[in-house]
Amino acid sequence: MLSRIAESLFWIGRYVERADGTARLLDVHLQLLLEDPWVDEDTACRSLLKVIGSSTEFTGTLDRQRLMAALTVDRSEPSSIASSLDNARENARRVREIVSTELWECLNTTRSRMPRKVALDRAHDYFGWVRERTALSVGIVDSSTSRDEAWTFFTLGRSLERVDMTARLLATSELTAASGPSWTTILRSCGAYEAYLRTYRGVPSATNAAEFLLLDRIFPRSVIFSISRAESCIEDLISDKSRVGIDDTLRQLRQLRSNLEFRSAPAILANLTAEMLSLQDGINQVSESISARYFPANALPSWVGENS
Repeated sequence: MLSRIAESLFWIGRYVERADGTARLLDVHLQLLLEDPWVDEDTACRSLLKVIGSSTEFTGTLDRQRLMAALTVDRSEPSSIASSLDNARENARRVREIVSTELWECLNTTRSRMPRKVALDRAHDYFGWVRERTALSVGIVDSSTSRDEAWTFFTLGRSLERVDMTARLLATSELTAASGPSWTTILRSCGAYEAYLRTYRGVPSATNAAEFLLLDRIFPRSVIFSISRAESCIEDLISDKSRVGIDDTLRQLRQLRSNLEFRSAPAILANLTAEMLSLQDGINQVSESISARYFPANALPSWVGENS
């Protein structure tokens, strides 16, 4: 497969998952603000911008309405939902000969139906719509794409982005220090609340909820599950498995998994935000390693004159 095609498929997966994760992140954050009317809204909103990784500077007081406008429908904001879906659609256009007609129409329709403004009292409905559209995109790929390199790169991108977004969501547990995190809300934002109840059969506690979202091997949104899925994708892409040594990307992924898998949930919870930031840094390194290995930038030709 050509590197440009592989790269576009990889980023379609990442952008679709990023839109879904950002919608979940904003949904839970707005809910946490509503649960604690005494929290400093400006500080909480700026903390969320930092967690998401936005570099936009806001002057004056930053409230929920300004934050939501920037991170939902503002196409000029790189971290917004609209921007992520635009980028997914643009990457699909570049590899139109590879992606299915159904996926192209789904991404194109999602982009065309993106609202220009979202009111605060309609925010939950909007976030639900985003989750439905991204789930439809993923469902189309999973149900109609051969398990070849195209599916592998798409799934690899999704898996890495899911690890990153789950880590960002867990990092928000310390944004509302006045009342503490609402683990029920965080589990619901991941679509994990009912699965958690079937597993632990009790009211969510910080230890159990974090353990479930980080370490559960069979829940598809957990960090361990997503890292393991990314490992499987890399293993499928390695053409020669008989040589001595290990692929650098695979080594990095296994180090991230081991760092979580062989530690207890209370040990991770002791400094959860720092742990999640470290995990995000690790995923960034993995992404850079994948880019260097599978998407090398073509060097521009260097012309030499006859007299040189």
